[in-house]
Amino acid sequence: MNDLAERRLKTVRDHMALEVVHDWDGVIATFAHPRYEMYGSGAVFDGEEAVRGYFAASRTPFPDQGNEIIAIAHTGDTVLVEFWLTGTHLGPLKLPGRVVEPTGKSFRVRIAASFEFAPGSDKIICERPYFDQGAVVRALGLA
Repeated sequence: MNDLAERRLKTVRDHMALEVVHDWDGVIATFAHPRYEMYGSGAVFDGEEAVRGYFAASRTPFPDQGNEIIAIAHTGDTVLVEFWLTGTHLGPLKLPGRVVEPTGKSFRVRIAASFEFAPGSDKIICERPYFDQGAVVRALGLA
């Protein structure tokens, strides 16, 4: 594996670890331009302000949200990651047409994400999580 591939893998590992400890400045620093494209909902968070808003909104219901890497691979200008997304429902969860108060229930859902890099760079230009939006709701027994 070449040096650029190793640096990109490190960037993604660091990015994911920084999300767990809520080091949002550190997470932002892993990007050339912060951008998330959510393949479950179709939502796009483009730019630092939008991405920080996504962090705040997603951690309100699940402040202990974590990830456990199952597999990670580098190909072309992309790093692919399969991981367990975990968390505990400790804050209000906004669902279509209702807000669910904290249940204290935990979830563990298997998902994947791609991290796109500009050619020659070890800074992320887009993270694309791929997930079934209803999986967390079902895991919490809310569906």
